[in-house]
Amino acid sequence: MAFELGAGLRPSAALLALAVLLDLLFGDPVYHWHPVRLIGTSLYLTERSLRRLGADGYTGGIMLFIILGVCWVGGISVVLAAIAERWLWVARALHLFLLYSLLALGDLMRHVARIEDSVRRGDLAGAHLAVSHLVGRDTAPMDGAACRRAAVESLAENLVDGFTSALVWYVVGGLPMLVLFKVVSTMDSMVGYKTPRYLQFGWCGARLDDVMNFVPARLTAVFIAAIASALPDCSGRKAVRIALAQHAWLPSPNSGWSEAAAAGALQRRLIGPIWRSGEMVTDIWVGERSDPTLATQADVRRARVLVAATGIAAAAVACATLQVSGFP
Repeated sequence: MAFELGAGLRPSAALLALAVLLDLLFGDPVYHWHPVRLIGTSLYLTERSLRRLGADGYTGGIMLFIILGVCWVGGISVVLAAIAERWLWVARALHLFLLYSLLALGDLMRHVARIEDSVRRGDLAGAHLAVSHLVGRDTAPMDGAACRRAAVESLAENLVDGFTSALVWYVVGGLPMLVLFKVVSTMDSMVGYKTPRYLQFGWCGARLDDVMNFVPARLTAVFIAAIASALPDCSGRKAVRIALAQHAWLPSPNSGWSEAAAAGALQRRLIGPIWRSGEMVTDIWVGERSDPTLATQADVRRARVLVAATGIAAAAVACATLQVSGFP
């Protein structure tokens, strides 16, 4: 826990609860100086400078992390700490706005709803376009059911990346640790590729992302199972069984936990055939073999309820933890 952080930086149960409420009601705020956008821009500029200096291997990737971590975590910490010394309420307001900006469950829920609306209207081109913003696969071969599965898979996977991991690191270290997690997450999304250009340079970001999501991914699977036990037409026991048995079927060491748990909880099979660059790269089905594939509007509706309830439950536990630990 972040006992030594200043008043403008330490975690707060009240601010976290309010930030989660804002995120669920309004989604991710859209503004030019959004911190994730700025982190991405600074990453691009730093990468370009490092490569010009010849630091385009493992060392360059590590330097990228150090530079971004110092600039963003250090910069935000210094600014908020300085403001808090004179205007505590201003520092807390900025803290709240940054916290709200760095949670991403509400926006993800809305994007999945847009995919569902397109499929329901028969607008497959619109569904393909919306799906392409969430997954890195060919969308042309996908029918409506495949679009729905991709949406639910992304919903389960990004519940960890965009929300529960953020909660965990905020509880552990307040705003500085949350910002550091977002730096690592942005590095993974921008340079964490297994391509010749990024295999070495992106290694640091990809491995740090695996480490920072390791515990939250497994906690999320537990929350999914617990919530599924209380929802109609869902199965908590199956969520646990499928998560334990099939999480390693996916290439990521973390995303398989929430996706497999969701498949078991919803009692629907996920994944299926995936194409990249015109070639089928996998046809794995995650879930109970006897269960039907996820394909209907009702399936997506249940998935959205499951993920929203899981996120709210995780946020409630995070707030309670902070309250008990003396961070009201």
